[in-house]
Amino acid sequence: MTFDALFLLAGLAAFLVGSSKGGLPAVGMLAVPILSMAMSPVQAAVLLLPIFVISDVAGVWLYRREFSRPNLKILIPAGIVGVGVGWATASMVSDRAIMLMIGLVGVGFCLNLWLRDQNASVAQPPHLAKGWFWGTLAGFTSFISHAGAPPYQVYMLPQKLPKAAFAGTSTIVFAVINAAKIIPYQNLRPYSTASLHYAAWLVPFALVGAVAGAYLTRRLADQWFYRIVQVSLFAVSIKLIGDAVFVSP
Repeated sequence: MTFDALFLLAGLAAFLVGSSKGGLPAVGMLAVPILSMAMSPVQAAVLLLPIFVISDVAGVWLYRREFSRPNLKILIPAGIVGVGVGWATASMVSDRAIMLMIGLVGVGFCLNLWLRDQNASVAQPPHLAKGWFWGTLAGFTSFISHAGAPPYQVYMLPQKLPKAAFAGTSTIVFAVINAAKIIPYQNLRPYSTASLHYAAWLVPFALVGAVAGAYLTRRLADQWFYRIVQVSLFAVSIKLIGDAVFVSP
C-alpha cells in the first residue's frame, strides 16, 4: 500500500475516533478494523491511542455540562479497574475469545431489545452492581482492542437518558479509561518517536471529527439517535464475531 493510501486510511480512522468523541455512538470502534487493512491490529491500536486521548479532550469540553453524575461515580472507577485487569492479564488473554464474547453479548442485547414490547419497557435507574460489572468489562475490552462501547451501551441503553447526557457520560468515562491506558500501553508496547510524529499528523482529522460528531448528535431526534446507537452496536458486534471466528491470525 502506498504512503498516500495509508495516510488516507489513517485519516479516516482518526476522523471516526473524533466523531465518536463528539457523540456519534460506536463509530470509533470501526477505526481499528479500517486501519488494520494496512497494518496489524496491534499496531493500529497502538497508533490510535494518542488520537483517542487527544480527541477525548475535545469531547469532554463539548459535553462538559451534559452528563449523568451518578453513572460517572460508578463507571469511572469500574473502568479503571477493568484497565488494570487488562494490563495484568495481557499476556494470557486471547483477543479472539474477548472479541467473540463481547460480540455475542452485543448481539444478544440488541435482539432482546428489538423483540420485546418496547412500549412496556421502563427506564431503569443507575445500578451499582450492574454498573461495576459492565464498567469493568468496558475498561477491560477497551484495553484489549479499543472495544469498550458494547459493554458500556448494554448498561446505559436501558436507562433511556437524554441523548446529550448519554453521549457526554460516554465521552467522559472513556476519556478517563483511555488516560489510564497510557502507562500500560507504553510499558507493553513502547511508542517510538516516529509513531508519535505520525499520530500528530492525524490530530486535525480527529478534531474535525469531534466537532462534526457533536453537530450531528445535537440535531438528531432522540428516537433516531438511539436507533443509530442500537444498529451501530449490532453491526459492530457482528464484526467482532466475524473477526473472532473467520479472520486468520
